[in-house]
Amino acid sequence: MALVSEFLGQLSLNLGAESEPKYPTVVACGNFDPEKDAARIETAIKTKGVDEKTIIDILTKRSYTQRREIAFCYERRVKKDMITALKGALKGSLESVILGLMKSTSQFDASEIRGSIKGLGTDEETLIEMVCSRSDEELQQIKQVYKEMYKAELEKDVSGDTSGDFKKLLLALVQTKREGPSSIEDQEKIDQDARALYDAGLKRRGTDVATWISIMTERSIPHLQKVFQRYNNYSPYNMQESIRKEVKGDLETSFVTLVQCFENKQLYFASRLNDGMKSKGAKEKVVTRIMVSRCEVDLMKIRTEFKKHYGKSLHQTIAEHTKGDYQAVLLSLCAGDD
Repeated sequence: MALVSEFLGQLSLNLGAESEPKYPTVVACGNFDPEKDAARIETAIKTKGVDEKTIIDILTKRSYTQRREIAFCYERRVKKDMITALKGALKGSLESVILGLMKSTSQFDASEIRGSIKGLGTDEETLIEMVCSRSDEELQQIKQVYKEMYKAELEKDVSGDTSGDFKKLLLALVQTKREGPSSIEDQEKIDQDARALYDAGLKRRGTDVATWISIMTERSIPHLQKVFQRYNNYSPYNMQESIRKEVKGDLETSFVTLVQCFENKQLYFASRLNDGMKSKGAKEKVVTRIMVSRCEVDLMKIRTEFKKHYGKSLHQTIAEHTKGDYQAVLLSLCAGDD
């Protein structure tokens, strides 16, 4: 059975310890009965017109591990792959969210990256978000899953689809060479790096991009936060302003995204959600991607940053800017108002 073998291939990935704390909105259901859930989903799919509400209620209130168990039970019960059944029963934005939830976080991230670099042209916006906002631990898992899912190396695919300094920056991030946090704050190194960033940019004619790439992809995040503070001693502009003055295009977007994520990753995602919901058309894809990929990671903290910076809760904003089943599934993933 395809689903079983695919999920078994992921079991090892869920055993590794992760260093970043989690702030999920979607957590394991305490009174969990996968057989009962599978039966309810079977009925919901068979119902004339499809009972989307039941599907949303179940699959957004279970952890990925529990959704996997439901799929096993469904497959034993119906002799049919649950993902295939859901794909046939649902459509549009709701289908995208539900099928996304049937992947682990790293599977979903890998599939979004794959989608951004395969096909007609490169979706640089998605590629930048996915690579520049993920921790080294997340990127290592994504690389492993990417290879299992697509029988290809992520580095090779990124390299083949990008060019120039933009390619060098993404490859340096994918290679996951970042130092871990240290309990000792090295003031001399903080000063050296701040000075090096200034000397490589505003102080000279043209930008020494290689130095920027090296520092921003190899230093620990707590160290870089101190470096950006110290940078203000040398430069009349902060790091983000300096980037915008020095480089353009995809490279500018990538460096700015990195700095935003180093300074406050959850605020970066809150900003992306706010922009996405207030835009028409393709931005729905951004909202779906963030809600699905972060609901078991840090969506609770993203909610907090959203309310703090926009004066309105994420829940309220979703309610105002979406409708129908898509609104229902996003509100359920949001898991409450602030």
